[in-house]
Amino acid sequence: MKKYNIEKSKYNLLKVDVTDDYGYETTVYEKNIFDASKFIVNYWMTQDKRQEERETMCKTIQKLIELDEQSGILKGNRDGLD
Repeated sequence: MKKYNIEKSKYNLLKVDVTDDYGYETTVYEKNIFDASKFIVNYWMTQDKRQEERETMCKTIQKLIELDEQSGILKGNRDGLD
């Protein structure tokens, strides 16, 4: 699912849109085609690391929610601010 698009933008910069295998997208602006190409390759090479970081963050948040439920923080008011 990797894809990219490079187009001229305002101010003599190149707009670089990149999508990785996980479907995550990003947009950056680079000064030249070399820097744009370098960014694309680097973005794709680091996609697994970013995905691993996202999964770790999700697991951490889930664990914190479980701890909040166990301690009773999430009971009572809808916003949990008893």
